[in-house]
Amino acid sequence: MLSEPRSGQLAAWGNALLAGLVSPDDAVLAIVGDDAVHRVEGLPGESGPVGLTLALGRLRALGVTGLRVALPAPGHPLGLSGPPAFNARALEAEEAVVCHGSALGLVPEVYEAGPDGDVHVEVVWHCLAVREAPPADVPSLGEAERELAEALRDATEVLSRLDVAGWGPVAEAAVDAYRARAERGREVLAPGYPPRAVRVLELAQRVGLLISVAYENGHGGAVSASEMAARAEALRPVERTARRAQVAAYNAFVEERERGVR
Repeated sequence: MLSEPRSGQLAAWGNALLAGLVSPDDAVLAIVGDDAVHRVEGLPGESGPVGLTLALGRLRALGVTGLRVALPAPGHPLGLSGPPAFNARALEAEEAVVCHGSALGLVPEVYEAGPDGDVHVEVVWHCLAVREAPPADVPSLGEAERELAEALRDATEVLSRLDVAGWGPVAEAAVDAYRARAERGREVLAPGYPPRAVRVLELAQRVGLLISVAYENGHGGAVSASEMAARAEALRPVERTARRAQVAAYNAFVEERERGVR
């Protein structure tokens, strides 16, 4: 979870564009980020891949009023609603965008091209049919914030007891350094999102970075099989909770619209 999911960028800035809060050029620039180009394939009415600007306009014409995020993992279809073909593709990519207002979903496929030393990334979003149903296992913002705080507290206690390398002040310093590099000039969410969604996403990303640091720095003091199992057991639910919180934050725009808040 060291990088922001592409589905999050597409949903956040796509929502801002659909709401008329940003221009198409600004939305596409934010979605593409450091990638070379994004295209959308399989869009109804189009015979081949099209650029993001055209794709977002076509989705609006097809009745799409908002975009949700799914971040599934094996055994956890987070944010998905089916059918199995879409779920399987989203699980393989570990992310997807589900349209609100039209039974369509988008799953990214990432390609690297170019010679050594000059590799660039191209992304093709595959547009597929989805089932119109509530997304799986997505909490409210309030639930996500509360669960995240509780999970982090429990994991910190276990990992500190096991003396996991990289957990504690060292991990915090690494996270701060990473975020300082990664977030220069970057908005956490697009315009129009509630402040609580920004707060939840920031916390979820911070927790995700801490988990990554803990995994990348070995077993630390957890040298016995039982201690290593306890360490993994402590990290697993925290990572799951962080993913749920991320999805809740990205989806807050659509959820507020459904409740008539905006």
